[in-house]
Amino acid sequence: MGGTTLTSETRGREGPAAAARDPDLFEEFYRRHFDAITRFIARRVADPHTVADLTAEVFLAAIDSVDSYRPGQGSETAWLYGIARNLVCAEARRTARQAALGARIAGRRLLEADDIARLEEQLDAEAAGRRALAALAVLPEGERALLELITVDQLTLPEAAAALGIRQVTARVRLHRARKTLHGAAQSVTDQRTPGPALARDALITGTGERT
Repeated sequence: MGGTTLTSETRGREGPAAAARDPDLFEEFYRRHFDAITRFIARRVADPHTVADLTAEVFLAAIDSVDSYRPGQGSETAWLYGIARNLVCAEARRTARQAALGARIAGRRLLEADDIARLEEQLDAEAAGRRALAALAVLPEGERALLELITVDQLTLPEAAAALGIRQVTARVRLHRARKTLHGAAQSVTDQRTPGPALARDALITGTGERT
C-alpha cells in the first residue's frame, strides 16, 4: 500500500513536462489543477461558456509552452495562472473590440450619395490590390500568410518570420515555394483581356515589396 502511495505522489511531482509526454500524467495534471483554473477564470469572466472555453485553452497552451515552466520560479498553479491571465486579457480585448465595433455600426449615419460615390472610387482604386490578394488563394495557408506579410503588409522577411513564429530559414523556403507556385499559376493565365491577376502574380513572384 505504501508503495502505491509513493508511486502516485512521484507521478504527481513529475510536473508539466512529463504530462506533456504521457496521456495518463496529463489526465492527473488536468484533474489536479482544473478546479483552481476554473475558479481563477470564473472570477474574471461571467459567461459560463467562455469560462469553459478558456479553461480548456489554458491546458492546451500549457502543453504547447511547457518548456517555459521553471519550478524554481514558482508553483505549477502560479505558472498556469500566468497563462490563464494572458488568455483572459486577450479575451477581454477581443470582446471590447467586438462591442466597440457593434456600437459604431449601430450608431453610424446612413450613407449619402456623395459617400457612395467616394467609396466606389476607392473600390475601383483598390481593384488591383484585391486581385493581388485573390492571386494568393492558390497558396497553402502558411505560404500565403508569409507572402501577404511581405508583399502586402511590407514587412521584411525577418519581421514576417517573427510575426509567424517561424525561423528565417523556414520563411525563405516558404517564400521560394510560394513564388514557384505563383509562377506556375501565372503561366496558366490565358485571358489577356483581364491581365490583372497575372500582373499581380508577376509582381509577387519577382519580390515586389520585399525588404531585407
